[in-house]
Amino acid sequence: MVSSSTRDLTQGSIVRALLALAVPIVFANLLQTAYQLIDTFWVGRLGAAAVAAVSLSFPVIFFLISLGLGLAIAGTILVSQYTGRGDHAQVNHVAAQALVGVLAISLMVAVAGVVTARWIVLFLGAKPDVLPLATIYMRVSFVGMPFLFAYVIFQSLMRGVGDARTPLYIVSGTVVLNFILDPLFILGFGPVPAMGVAGAALATVITQGLAAVVGLWMLFSGRYGIALRARHLVPDIATLWRLLKLGAPSAVEQSTRALGLMLMTILVAGLGTHTLAAYGIGTRMLSFVIIPALGLSQATSALVGQNIGAGRIDRAERTAWLSALIAVVVLTAIGVLAFFFAAPIVRLFVPESPAVIAQGSLFVQITAFSYGLIGAQQVITGAFRGSGNTVVAMMIALVSLWMLQFPLAWLLSTRAGLGATGIWIAYPVQNTITAAIAAIWFARGGWKRAQVIEDEAAGYRPGQVTQTTLR
Repeated sequence: MVSSSTRDLTQGSIVRALLALAVPIVFANLLQTAYQLIDTFWVGRLGAAAVAAVSLSFPVIFFLISLGLGLAIAGTILVSQYTGRGDHAQVNHVAAQALVGVLAISLMVAVAGVVTARWIVLFLGAKPDVLPLATIYMRVSFVGMPFLFAYVIFQSLMRGVGDARTPLYIVSGTVVLNFILDPLFILGFGPVPAMGVAGAALATVITQGLAAVVGLWMLFSGRYGIALRARHLVPDIATLWRLLKLGAPSAVEQSTRALGLMLMTILVAGLGTHTLAAYGIGTRMLSFVIIPALGLSQATSALVGQNIGAGRIDRAERTAWLSALIAVVVLTAIGVLAFFFAAPIVRLFVPESPAVIAQGSLFVQITAFSYGLIGAQQVITGAFRGSGNTVVAMMIALVSLWMLQFPLAWLLSTRAGLGATGIWIAYPVQNTITAAIAAIWFARGGWKRAQVIEDEAAGYRPGQVTQTTLR
C-alpha cells in the first residue's frame, strides 16, 4: 500500500503541486530548526558563555553532517527521477543503497568527532570560559550523529517520492519531546541533575534517535512509497559508486556552506564573546527565516526530478521559475518584519545582555532585506540538483564562499576597520551577487542536456540495475 501523502508531481497545476509539497517541508524544516532555537533559548538562561559555546559548535557539526548529505541528496535525485519514470524496483534499490552509505559515513563522523572535539574547539579560537562548554556540547552531539543521519536520509527519500507529510508528523512529535527534555536536562529537576549545555545536546540526541527509529520502520513497512527489505541492504558497489559520483559535488557544496559558517565563526570569535553570541543568535535567526526558501528549494528539486524522469523538461523549467518568484515575494515580506522587530526577537534569547542584543539586532537589520535573494538562489540551486547538475550547484556555493562572503567580510571588518558591522554587511552583498549568478546560469539552459538515469531509447528496462553514465 502506498501512502496517501505520496504525490505524482508530473501532472496538474505546477503551483498547486509545488505548494502541496513545499508547505509540509517548510513546516518540517521550521520544526527541525526549533531544535536549535529551543537549545539557544534555554542555554541563554546560563549566560553569554553558554550561548557562545553552542554557537561555536553548530557550524562544525553542520560541516561534518554535510559529508553525508551528498548521498542523501543523490538518493533524492535518483528516487525522484525513477518515481517520475514509474520504476519502483529502482526506487527501492537506490533508497537502500543510499541508506547503507549514509549510515557508514555517520559512524565514521561520530567516532572522529568524539575524539577530536577539544582540538576542533581550540582551533576555532574558543575563549577559556567557552572551551569546556563547547567541547562537551560537541562530544554529546557527535554521539547522536548516526541517529541524525538516519533521519536525514529517510526524510530525503520521502521527498523524492513526493511524500512531505510523513516527515512532518514525525518531526512534530519529536520537537514537542525536545521542548520538554531541554529544560529538564539543562536546568535539572527532582532526581534529574542540571547538565547545562551537555543537557541540551543530550535532549536533542534522544529525540533524534526516536525520529530515526520511526523513520526506518516506515521505510521497511512498504506503506510509504518505498518498500525496503533486508536483501536490499547488501552493498552494491556499482550503485554506491553511482551515488557517490552524483552526491560528491553536493557534499562539497554543503561542506562549503558549512565551512563558510566555520570561517565566519573564526573571524567573529576574534571580536569577543559578546559579538560571538550575537553572531550565533543572528545566524540562528537567519536560518530560521529562510526556512521557506529551503522548503521551496527541496520541493523544487523533487518536482524537477520527477518531471525530468517523466520527460517533461518544459514543466521542470516552469517549476523552477515559479518557485523562485514565490521565494522572493514571501521572504522579502519576512525580511521587512524581521527589520522592524529585530531587537525584541534577539532579546528573547539573551534577555540580560544589552551588548549582545545591540549587536544581534544590527546583524538582523542589515541582512533582512536580502532574504528574498537568498530564497531565489536556494530555489535555483535546488532545481540544478533535481536535474542532476550537482556540479553547477557546487560551483555556485564555491563562488559564494571563496570569492564573495569570506573575502568581503575580512576586508570590511579588518581592512576597512568596520569590525563586526563589516561582517554583517558582507552578507547582503554576497546574497545579491550569488542570486544573480545562479539565475543567469540557469537561464542559459545547459542543465536540460544532463542525464542521470538510463535512457529508455538506449535499451533501458524498468527494474534493471545499471551503471549510469553521467554527462
